[in-house]
Amino acid sequence: MNKERAEAYLRSLDTGNTGLLEEIEAEARRTYVPVIRRETQSLLKLLLAMKRPERILEVGTAVGFSAIFMNEYNPVSCRIVTIENYEKRIPIARENFRRAGKESEIQLLCGDALELLPTLTESFDFIFMDAAKGQYLRFLPEVLRLLSPGGTLVSDNVLQEGEILESRFAVTRRNRTIHKRMREYLYALTHDPRLTTAVFPVGDGVTVSEKRK
Repeated sequence: MNKERAEAYLRSLDTGNTGLLEEIEAEARRTYVPVIRRETQSLLKLLLAMKRPERILEVGTAVGFSAIFMNEYNPVSCRIVTIENYEKRIPIARENFRRAGKESEIQLLCGDALELLPTLTESFDFIFMDAAKGQYLRFLPEVLRLLSPGGTLVSDNVLQEGEILESRFAVTRRNRTIHKRMREYLYALTHDPRLTTAVFPVGDGVTVSEKRK
């Protein structure tokens, strides 16, 4: 099967998003801000419909697209806490939450997730990890503490454009640390007795983990 042809066909079946989400996505792409890929969006819509989470944590806000997306396509009312460390994107995210009328439903925490995650005390039904890939493993202990039993952890961009499949010696030297950490993260997810995890070659790679009750 030709991967590019398959992706093109599957994208042709996509029904799109709300007008505002389409605008925010287009603005982000024009300014080279990464947003979740269309295939990942479809998977998220399905997971939200199945899990119907009332409390969502997102690590990595960027310009707010995915937080608005999850709030919009979750079939139940929900509260979202989202964390962003890159100062230049924070005011853009705040403005996008205002445009979407989601200011009361989405709480933006500004700062390093390594410092902020330990301060959170509530549990979350659904956690979306979409931050610096080299930090996923360092976030994991606090993320698992915050994930409620039966809750779902979704991690995006875990295949690194296919580099994760290669030997570390086939990866450019500057990417070897991220390559090593992501491989360790995937091993941790798939071998943690508290989790049931599947790795999907969707978008740039997505893991879906459920915390056992």
